[in-house]
Amino acid sequence: MIIFMGVAGSGKSIQGRLLADELGLPWLSTGEFLRMLISGKRRKEMLAGKLIKDQEIIALVQKIFNLIDTRQEFVLDGFPRTSKQADWLLNQVKHGQLNISLVVHLIASKEVVCSRLLERGRQDDSKEAIAERFKEYEETALPIIEHFEEAGISVCSVDGERPIPDIHESIKALLR
Repeated sequence: MIIFMGVAGSGKSIQGRLLADELGLPWLSTGEFLRMLISGKRRKEMLAGKLIKDQEIIALVQKIFNLIDTRQEFVLDGFPRTSKQADWLLNQVKHGQLNISLVVHLIASKEVVCSRLLERGRQDDSKEAIAERFKEYEETALPIIEHFEEAGISVCSVDGERPIPDIHESIKALLR
């Protein structure tokens, strides 16, 4: 699996989908699945920028993984987002259930992310929610990336502020 990580607005979904389409791979976006499946109070919390509980998101990811042949390459976007989720994923790798080919870490500044997210105009893209997501990213996602590297997973940082085609070419070069 090829995992795309980065703060909301860094281009994970765009780049993940582009790569999956070009290589003919399944593209699994936990954010897309959550927006389709979560309702009620949990949806309101999600739209306010709060994370879904680890047990719930891991259960969702397990269901998503049951839809495809995880022995074949696929693109994963939006997971893991906490240390507990990363530990679960690494445990799956350790027991031969999954293989992580590459983690693509897209890097973008607060200013660029804020501009992009406000421009796309989704309900969960308020300035407050964006600030919460950036804080969560700095506190939880960055340590996950270090954790992956310590576990021997190949992690490559890519400048997510460049034009979409340039970023895509950089990612393809990493896979060669």
